[in-house]
Amino acid sequence: MTETAELSFVRRYVFSTDHKVIGKQFLFTAMGFFTIGGLLAILMRTQLAWPWQEIPIIGPLLYGEASGNILPPESYPALVTMHGTIMIFFFIIPILSGALGNFLIPLMTGARDMAFPRLNLASYWLMVPAFLLVLSSFLVTTGPASAGWTSYAPLSILQDAAPGSAMGQTLWVLSLMLVGTSSLVGAINYITTIVMLRAPGLDMFRLPMTIWALFITAILVTFATPVLTGALILMFFDRSLGTLFFAAGEGQVILWQHLFWFYSHPAVYIMILPAMGVASDVISTFSRKPLFGYKPMVYSIWAIAGLGFIVWGHHMFVSGMNPLLGITFMTSTMLIAIPSAVKTFNWLGTLWRGNLQMQAPMLNALAFVSTFVIGGLSGIFSAATPVDIFLHDTYWIVGHIHYVLFGGSLFGVFAGVQYWFPKMFGRMMSNTAGIYHFVITFVTFNMIFLPMFYLGAFGMPRRIADPYQYEMFSGLQGTNQFMTYALFVLAAAQLIFAFNFFYSLFRGKVAGKNPWKANTLEWTTDSPPPLENFEEIPTVYRGPYEYSSPLVAADYLPQDQYVDGTESPRGMPAPAVSPAAGD
Repeated sequence: MTETAELSFVRRYVFSTDHKVIGKQFLFTAMGFFTIGGLLAILMRTQLAWPWQEIPIIGPLLYGEASGNILPPESYPALVTMHGTIMIFFFIIPILSGALGNFLIPLMTGARDMAFPRLNLASYWLMVPAFLLVLSSFLVTTGPASAGWTSYAPLSILQDAAPGSAMGQTLWVLSLMLVGTSSLVGAINYITTIVMLRAPGLDMFRLPMTIWALFITAILVTFATPVLTGALILMFFDRSLGTLFFAAGEGQVILWQHLFWFYSHPAVYIMILPAMGVASDVISTFSRKPLFGYKPMVYSIWAIAGLGFIVWGHHMFVSGMNPLLGITFMTSTMLIAIPSAVKTFNWLGTLWRGNLQMQAPMLNALAFVSTFVIGGLSGIFSAATPVDIFLHDTYWIVGHIHYVLFGGSLFGVFAGVQYWFPKMFGRMMSNTAGIYHFVITFVTFNMIFLPMFYLGAFGMPRRIADPYQYEMFSGLQGTNQFMTYALFVLAAAQLIFAFNFFYSLFRGKVAGKNPWKANTLEWTTDSPPPLENFEEIPTVYRGPYEYSSPLVAADYLPQDQYVDGTESPRGMPAPAVSPAAGD
């Protein structure tokens, strides 16, 4: 321990093997890419609101006089491609699985560090060249990838199919290979740590829901990611060596879609399951009640993960698949609503008659639940093959995926970051600023994405830079302008969050060990935790949600607090001196 404490600044904070430092590296990097992805969204929506008009200041800076200071028509597909790619692969997955996963797993399981600290170091530094590759694609002369974030063949394998199909698309492929490798390395570490390094008494059914969610997410990553990585290698060969795996005619164009969605539908749950775990912990803590239906919640996550592997074909109903196969995918997609509904009703059961504390983390967790429900219900419409054929290429699907991944994952991120910020940095974020940020974000989010269902029902196609060239869509421009104004306000609200975050890093109120009076193990150590997390490895006596327990006077009962007359873990003797209730 002394030797580790004497490491240089670079070894300690840059090339660190400390899971907490690596988690923070993922956090800050992901926040940077969230900013980039958001700016791309603003450019897309500005084009849809006022097509082919110059944007003051931004137009001359980004587009130049060669295009008349307006967005070149061929650049719109690149905006769509890079917005989706960055938000999914470089923001949501890194911040939920990378940042929260790395920081929380050892702390919430009572471990000193990850099972393989050097492998953990590699998981972040494999991402660094991926970051550089995807950013450098904006600088190549032909522009960034423009085949869509799904990069369907044959558009993605032909070097001259569209601007961005040359070096930009190759850089896209290489960066995602590295992202997949990093995810796989991290997942192996997560699974091993949770299975092998849990504190004494911490049985699997005493794990917090955040750890269960990250554990099952890691299993999804382990089974799904190699499929995408292998498909990307084949695409790279098609582009660089002249092979014909996905070529039209000689190869199998549809094969890419099967391989991509076999990964990417489980990836939806890779992006949403950690947020479900965060919401479960936050809602229980701020309701001051035990989580309703703990074991059904665990089983429902397993069910969602298992069914997630057999529904990928619902993304391909318009590809000409056998109708019988389509019915199979349609049925399995509808079935996945059942475990999702179990989780929703259990969250409501936790809230029922609880002592609700409406602080910023709780508000964001409740927003996660409400927007996830809307996203899920809209997905049931799309699960029906006859309906999806009409809705698939419209803004209905854009609204659906954003309610799941923005409304779901991003509100989960806001809840998790504000909940665990005191443990990460030893200071409290401003609750007042957090509430202002939440209210503006929640209202403007719905102002942006709820009208997309109207646009989709009207038939407005996605990925089109100027839908008003078709007379039937000319009346929709006002709706798009309304949504764009709301996006400007939404973007401004994120400045409140950013200011609150960075100001609180240095000037926030100093947090104690357990400012939320929560039960899980990370709140039993200092804020921020010491190098090896705990002075002594804690012993666990109960589950993580013993709020308002009759055994103690306080309204919370930490997992490591022994109470006279209760069962000791795994037959271990009771401690000689039991801590006082509420200490």
